[in-house]
Amino acid sequence: MLDLKFIRENPDAVKRAAELKKIKVDIDKLLELDKQKRELLKQTENIKAEKNRASEQIPKLHGENKEEILKRMKELTAKEKSLDEELKQIDEELNHLLLWVPQIPSEKCPPGNDEKDYKLIKTWGEPKKFDFEPLDHMTLGEKLDMIDTERGVKIAGSRNYFLKNAGVRLEMAILMFTLDTLAKKGFTPFSVPVLVEDKAMIGTGYFPGGEEQAYRIDKDKLNLIGTSEVAVTSYHADEILTEKDLPKKYAGISPCFRREAGTYGKDTRGLYRVHQFQKVEQVIICKADEAESQKMFDLILGNAEEVLQALELPYRVVAICTGEMGQGQVYKNDIETWMPSRKSYGETHSCSMFYDFQARRLNLRYKDAQGKTQFCHTLNNTCVASPRILIPVMEMYQNADGTINVPKVLQPYMNGVKKIE
Repeated sequence: MLDLKFIRENPDAVKRAAELKKIKVDIDKLLELDKQKRELLKQTENIKAEKNRASEQIPKLHGENKEEILKRMKELTAKEKSLDEELKQIDEELNHLLLWVPQIPSEKCPPGNDEKDYKLIKTWGEPKKFDFEPLDHMTLGEKLDMIDTERGVKIAGSRNYFLKNAGVRLEMAILMFTLDTLAKKGFTPFSVPVLVEDKAMIGTGYFPGGEEQAYRIDKDKLNLIGTSEVAVTSYHADEILTEKDLPKKYAGISPCFRREAGTYGKDTRGLYRVHQFQKVEQVIICKADEAESQKMFDLILGNAEEVLQALELPYRVVAICTGEMGQGQVYKNDIETWMPSRKSYGETHSCSMFYDFQARRLNLRYKDAQGKTQFCHTLNNTCVASPRILIPVMEMYQNADGTINVPKVLQPYMNGVKKIE
């Protein structure tokens, strides 16, 4: 959510941001509602002032003068009630529109509408050249009894799966290695609620606009999270922190759920695009300073890169174009990891900077060094997501005989197993 005063003073910049991010919101209507609200508030203030003056006069009056002023008081009370009802309606409409207003993207963001407009920032590692015909992760997983999608689909529908045996152990090893890596860097691990109320989804910017991607339990008015970012970023909602306690560095681990609406027929084979997955998500809450936000962005992006480098998986970092950015993001990088079966890089991580967009919606604040209350800045990054990360791990570490070597850093998490066979 943007500051209404900022929108008032920079309507063209906000309209341009909506255009760049392909978000439909009527800024002119919002400003008109804002104007009406301020006019109504002025009228109600004038009525209150007149009623206060009348209240002071009444004890001193008698007869017709008193009757006349009492009659005026009734008229003012009725008018005030009418204005309050009008204000309530305008407030609801104004607040709804405010929830659709996008954050202004950074000038660093490449303009554009889709993946072809992403900007390459860096690459690391070289894709492996095999001296045999490599298998894809599904063929490997089925041969080694690690993956069963047929029965996953049988009991839960498309894009569902079972991980089995070494598949489970490999996934858990990657998650725990990542969590340990972050804990050593001072990140607080969280196991989070996977069912949250609408206010958490609204507060983090997933509602309105993302309802089609969320699984909702209408009976209880709860939603399954698509990322632990929702719960962890909401952890301090409606609180006032102190600057000396910032930044807060959190790592949420959780199952995640996404409907993948609008992806019919896309990536239907394998584990690339599924409805249920597990993730270790980094969340940063820091002071309201652009330089500090950039420092934290570099930190969490670097942590994700460190995990991939430890796994010795080639990857590239790209800057996401404005048309592919989320409503609240100021700047966003994706990490794409090399996947032999796709003969290309596939997205495995996203790193996002929000400034105070989420904090305003969550009423997440802090006292600065001068004692002034400020809205925090927030950031998040996928440090690892599974089963998608299993694709490059299984495919890059396969052998000609169909076995899979376990990356060295994961072997301690798999009781010393060096090869899956």
